[in-house]
Amino acid sequence: MGSHITVPDVSWREFETILQALGEHRVSRIAYSQNTLEIRVPLPDYERSKVLISDIVKILLRHQERDWESLGSTTFRGQTEAAGVEPDDCFYIANYRALHSIK
Repeated sequence: MGSHITVPDVSWREFETILQALGEHRVSRIAYSQNTLEIRVPLPDYERSKVLISDIVKILLRHQERDWESLGSTTFRGQTEAAGVEPDDCFYIANYRALHSIK
């Protein structure tokens, strides 16, 4: 996977501040749960595998003639749940139409 650091006792406000400071266009991935922040930096081999899997998913969706949209490594966060995660790639398939109604 690469390098990672885990930081305990991070408040929701601090998590939001860190996300803003790091910006959207970065290599690192962030996860936050139960006041614990994890920052990971994937290795190139991991990134290549991620791209391959994403391409396979796209091929299958096209073959099935499904409506979908890939949003890459979008940050999903919920203050109520006090959790946030950044997937390597994410796909809206079942909720594709709902996604377009909120743009």
